Amino acid sequence: MIVSCGEALIDFLPVKDVNGNDSYQPKVGGSPYNVALTTGRLGIPTGFLGGISTDFFGEMLTEELERSQVSLTYAGRSARPTTLAFVSLAHDEPQYAFFDENSAGRLHDPAAHEPIGDEVEALHFGSISLIPEPIVDRLAAVMDANRGKRVICYDPNVRPTLIHDRDAFTARVEAFAKGADIVKISGADLEWLYPGIDAEKVAAGWLAAGTGLVVVTRGGNGVTAYTPTGTVFSPIVPVTIADTVGAGDSFTGGLLARLSEKGLLSISGVRNIDHAALKDALDFANRVASITCSRAGANPPWRHEIAA
Repeated sequence: MIVSCGEALIDFLPVKDVNGNDSYQPKVGGSPYNVALTTGRLGIPTGFLGGISTDFFGEMLTEELERSQVSLTYAGRSARPTTLAFVSLAHDEPQYAFFDENSAGRLHDPAAHEPIGDEVEALHFGSISLIPEPIVDRLAAVMDANRGKRVICYDPNVRPTLIHDRDAFTARVEAFAKGADIVKISGADLEWLYPGIDAEKVAAGWLAAGTGLVVVTRGGNGVTAYTPTGTVFSPIVPVTIADTVGAGDSFTGGLLARLSEKGLLSISGVRNIDHAALKDALDFANRVASITCSRAGANPPWRHEIAA
């Protein structure tokens, strides 16, 4: 089982109403939540670890998880409100405004719920849940407790509007990355974290410090994976783009799902993967992300929609 850890929220996406005026449409979302939807829909046993409200937005979130074959064993429900995110598509990459104070996700305590079981082969972490207190420390504790026992995957998924201490955030990214078996990060996030420094140099530093595999996505310019034995490149799959909301999360879910399908989602499997198997996994993940980009919002594909 792959368990995705972090926020479940409602994205409000800009749309035109029948009169041509701007309005917002609510869609289920959250980066780790989207990863869980992806792996679940791809037929991999999947769970979600995070706080979900009992309000009507929370019901939307749980219904979609269940429809996508995602277990709620590791989730916690509370009457606190659902996190809301308003999305702007006016730039090359989506921009977000978050409303997260006292939310079900931010105040979630994994220690109060089911402990991670032996059936879990990988834990994925990332995004806004790894910024604010107290959830960041609680998820860091889960990460620390499971390091060396199962694959740890990490995607910073930087949201600058939520980061008030850039140096502290960057230091935490460094610590999380160096303790992960897989780091997936966008080129835009790398540029924000380390302006003017080549991705190759950052990846080399992380690999030398303990990271197993670094995967850098660059939108239309494809994906490059960095390993201790060299690099592997995968081009994008051309598609008519509706929007890119959730594309990176779908890529991450596709990567983890393919590694699981091929029996490689273990610490040794990830850290010793050969370049041919890695290329196969990257190509598969790009196919998954391309379908998500062809649809509005974070709506990842099902396994039957992906060529073998």
